[in-house]
Amino acid sequence: MLILGIESSCDETAASVVCDGRKMLSNEISTQIPVHTLYGGVVPEIASRKHIERISQVVDKALSDSGCTLDDIDAIGVTYGPGLVGPLLVGVSFAKSMAYAAKKPLVGVHHIEGHISANYIEYEDLKPPFLCLVVSGGHTHLVRVKDYGEYEILGRTVDDAAGEAFDKVARAIGLGYPGGPKIEKISHEGNPDAIAFPQGKVSDHPYDFSFSGLKSSVLNYLNEQKMKDNEINRADVAASFQKSVVLSLVERAEMALDEFGGDTFAIAGGVSSNGTFRSAMEKMCKRKGVRFAAPRPILCTDNGAMIASAAYFDYMKGIRSGLDLNAVPNLKLGER
Repeated sequence: MLILGIESSCDETAASVVCDGRKMLSNEISTQIPVHTLYGGVVPEIASRKHIERISQVVDKALSDSGCTLDDIDAIGVTYGPGLVGPLLVGVSFAKSMAYAAKKPLVGVHHIEGHISANYIEYEDLKPPFLCLVVSGGHTHLVRVKDYGEYEILGRTVDDAAGEAFDKVARAIGLGYPGGPKIEKISHEGNPDAIAFPQGKVSDHPYDFSFSGLKSSVLNYLNEQKMKDNEINRADVAASFQKSVVLSLVERAEMALDEFGGDTFAIAGGVSSNGTFRSAMEKMCKRKGVRFAAPRPILCTDNGAMIASAAYFDYMKGIRSGLDLNAVPNLKLGER
């Protein structure tokens, strides 16, 4: 079964054709990073216009690269939330138009479910149940994947997402956008034990995350050093900040394994391409005796293949979306 997946929730216009939810036949991504770098972050109005400019070519290229035509496609999957409402509307409108014109079934996909499903492409033998940590610029979720399309959220961020904190700290120390890759790169030159930044914890909700306090601690440290006219070692700041984020993520992942068990722990989302985080998770899983699953970096960032995979498993469960499908920017995982 061939599924065309379309993703436009933020600043990547992406499309992919996936066979049976696991075999990626194409994966076309048009990134807007060079445009938004000028503004230090994603500008929703500009992102929407760029999606409009690129979506037709991206979908055509995904079909061409897969060796398929639209007639060969069995269904069309599209991200309809969560995300930025303007960009989401571009993808949803385009997918609905294609589905209507070609008389193809339409499946609206939750963006976080897509990130989780990237693991099904990376590991063709992977099946639920398993635990998954979704870490990206907009989301930080610790999830029990009970079955295809069935999830229990154990914890989530109560303020900034991990990727958002990376961007804000990178901006504060003058690295610019996007923050995640730049902090990881410069952190290799620094000492992660140079500065003792705190880990945010949420009372009575041990699996929840909080990164706002950590971000504030970094800003306070920078201001204090400037007031004392001390030289700031950006590499040490980046490495120490990154260490705090990674410890917070890995600690909760290990807690979940201790409580809920299982033989596999997966990660997903843009921050999952961070080498320090991947290494720490892999070591923890090895110590706990469980399988560690992590998609290749191109499947961690927003892409159409993950949406096509999620759409396939939803489709096989009989889920269909009507032409009244709309963008839902605050869509919660498990909602429809």
